Amino acid sequence: MPFLANETFRQIFQSSVEAIIMVDRDGRILLANPVSERMFGYEKDMLRGLLVEDLLPESVRSRHVKYREGFTAHPEPRPMGMGRDLVARRNDGSTFPVAVSLSHTNIEGELLVMAFISDVSERKKQEEALRRSEEQLLVYASELEKKVQSRTEDLNATIHALEKEVIERKRAEEDAHKALDRERELNELKSKFVSIASHEFRTPLSTIMSSASLIKQYNERQEGEKVDKHVLRIKSSVNHLTGILNDFLSLGKLEEGKVEMVKENFVLNDFLHEVKEELTPTLKHGQSLMVNEIPSVVVNSDQRILRNILFNLISNASKYSEEEKSISVTCSIENMHINFLIRDEGIGIPEEDQKHMFDRFFRASNAGNIQGTGLGLNIVRRYVELLNGKISFSSTYGKGSVFKVVIPM
Repeated sequence: MPFLANETFRQIFQSSVEAIIMVDRDGRILLANPVSERMFGYEKDMLRGLLVEDLLPESVRSRHVKYREGFTAHPEPRPMGMGRDLVARRNDGSTFPVAVSLSHTNIEGELLVMAFISDVSERKKQEEALRRSEEQLLVYASELEKKVQSRTEDLNATIHALEKEVIERKRAEEDAHKALDRERELNELKSKFVSIASHEFRTPLSTIMSSASLIKQYNERQEGEKVDKHVLRIKSSVNHLTGILNDFLSLGKLEEGKVEMVKENFVLNDFLHEVKEELTPTLKHGQSLMVNEIPSVVVNSDQRILRNILFNLISNASKYSEEEKSISVTCSIENMHINFLIRDEGIGIPEEDQKHMFDRFFRASNAGNIQGTGLGLNIVRRYVELLNGKISFSSTYGKGSVFKVVIPM
């Protein structure tokens, strides 16, 4: 092969840690590096001259010919088998899962296709282990549901007996009703949590599992830049899981009345600058956060609760907006009240969904695959009410939303 005369190409080809096979327009193998020979169980140079279909199970060979001809007709670099599990065949007849990327080149007028092949057996084992863990979680949830149902039935029987007792037991009867309502609410929370655990947890957990596996490979190859990339992916996934758990913890504290207000005097302008500095690094690429300047004024409120309100609303504005969009926070003082307007240019809220936006676990119909628990706005409303304030919003589908929060000074 003329291109093998290039020493740099030959060294890269021979020393690559990834299996590389080069075939001609007819699918005939012209070159195979040592990694591919070991991967498929062939002696040196034995792959040369075989058809690429010889490396596939017999059941898929005829289909692969059509795929190969389609690539030859319209060659462009791309991963092979999008949405399908690819399987390769070793010389001894055994099979194993693979990931394949295709590229092409023209040498002396002849189209040559290069296949970069990775053995993903270990990754498949990890995915299977994750799937079994999820199934076990659902089994545990089912058992918990049966226990809750049993307790609810027992409590219903107790209430029925209490209804027959004399008037002086009325208070105990009311307490039992409250306990039943609480039990039903816990049952609802449990069901919602299981739903979130099986959907919202799955993506970040899969990302963490995949990145951890890749970090080991890149670390062995001393590819520090790729290691850093997957470390950031793991951190992002952990932050998402932490956010979900924080939503549940915040809701629990609010419902149990364990959130105490600590009001203090502070400069409103300084507070807004701190919020901007903390949130700007969390925005999507190209998004900007604009906060207006107001005359220096001292207000009396709970900074921690107020920060939670603004953090949640601004984070939502970023999450439901595209990159390069702007988010604005406008603050003003009127009649001894602080007014906040949080405006975005995001996807907006469909009109039929707007009446439910502050309901617990509710998510708008156009939220799609955007991550979220459906608790954020419910928690914000509870925080606003804790400060004796009011919250409202207006939204146009596809154009953005404006949330207004009014808090007494």
